[in-house]
Amino acid sequence: MPETLDDPGRDAAPPLSSAERRALRARAHDLDPVVMIGDAGLSDGVVAETERALAAHGLIKVRVFGDDREAREAIGARLVERLGCALVQSIGKLLVLWRPVDEPDSPRTPPKRRRAPVVPKKLAAVGKTAPARRPRPAPARAEPPPRRAPIARASGPGMRSARGALDPSAVARAGARSASPAGGRGASST
Repeated sequence: MPETLDDPGRDAAPPLSSAERRALRARAHDLDPVVMIGDAGLSDGVVAETERALAAHGLIKVRVFGDDREAREAIGARLVERLGCALVQSIGKLLVLWRPVDEPDSPRTPPKRRRAPVVPKKLAAVGKTAPARRPRPAPARAEPPPRRAPIARASGPGMRSARGALDPSAVARAGARSASPAGGRGASST
């Protein structure tokens, strides 16, 4: 028995959080309107078509023609009430409606099929079956490059340590040389 406009609709869709609403708006961005509501308004045929589209897709866009904003809002509220869906977004003449799909598996996801073993022509000519498939080897794990040994810093007089300060033993030796009676290296007498 077809529904009339006065019949109550399905149970209401669960309320949407702002994050769910944002995710649904993002998914609906690339969708085209699948239902058009003209000047005749919301008829039983339009409601039935919207019901079919929601059952098939779960998330749809509806275009409501007409320039009266209050009439468009009323049509959106009436669709939500009748179909038990949630109004995700209403921008201008477009309504985005969502209702969870009843089927757990999406009809767009094809089942995975195994390929039948192929018998090469030479084997089929002599009546043999396909050879057993060898399992694929696991991918080789790439070993990390070998670590280099830390560079040994040479220490000697006048060499700086890793922190940039002079080596204390080098400072002591340099001080002892400058205090020698010859006055250090290469001192000339005048």
